[in-house]
Amino acid sequence: MAAQIDLHCHSTISDGLLAPQDLVAHAAKSGIKVLALTDHDDITGLAIARDAANQHGIHFVNGVEISVTWKRRTLHIVGLKFDAENDALKSALANVRIGRDERAKQMAEGLAKAGIAGAYEGAKEISKQSIMTRSHFAQFLVKNGHAKDVKTVFKKFLVKGKPGFVEHQWMSLESAVSLITNAGGQAVIAHPGRYDLGTINMLLLMHEFRSYGGAAIEVVTGSHNPPQYQQFAKIAHRFSLKASLGSDYHGPGLSYMAMGCMPDLPVGCDPVWADWSEAQYLNVK
Repeated sequence: MAAQIDLHCHSTISDGLLAPQDLVAHAAKSGIKVLALTDHDDITGLAIARDAANQHGIHFVNGVEISVTWKRRTLHIVGLKFDAENDALKSALANVRIGRDERAKQMAEGLAKAGIAGAYEGAKEISKQSIMTRSHFAQFLVKNGHAKDVKTVFKKFLVKGKPGFVEHQWMSLESAVSLITNAGGQAVIAHPGRYDLGTINMLLLMHEFRSYGGAAIEVVTGSHNPPQYQQFAKIAHRFSLKASLGSDYHGPGLSYMAMGCMPDLPVGCDPVWADWSEAQYLNVK
């Protein structure tokens, strides 16, 4: 049965293709009953999304996806059900966005040295008023014929050792978790299967995350395959973490999985939403 909850998706506020209100309308058409908007390092779309959710009969949850640096790796921490008016959280995210723009300029400089001019301006035009992400650079490079699709762009230009890669120092794991929990929310490790950590570092990450007050990990998410659902369900149980579920939807052509197509959590998982008032509107367990 397809899950009716989606706790990870993106709008044009970060690197999604749909405006917040259009994303919510799409979620409604996809059968989603409980939705969290989790734009990268930005929560300015939450109020618009909440208003749209009310119009479509969707139960809306505040969300964000924060970039962190852990052992010189970039990880993402999703925050759920926090107070969007928390001053410390808003200030910290504003600082992250300043850092994102500096990284974007450095990425463009690297691409220019490889013979690709105008990448900053091109990515900024695609991003419009939203923060600039690697996805915007990828779309620019595809548009200008430097690669056939976004996935190829990342492999050819935007990963370590390639012209557009910039090693950036994001927020610490402890800071991100603390900001979310101090704002009354729950911190979730996003798509853990995407991080090439190895067994020992993966377990160390879970231990540290839990010690800082982390609440859950994404077990079912767009970039995970069925064996990984089971793998991370076991890890969640081992570390007494709750399980989350989200498509990581960015829009047509930029998503691992469409909204409304995710399976339920594996049997035995403790859902991160189990004690939420919104859970009463779901058929999932």
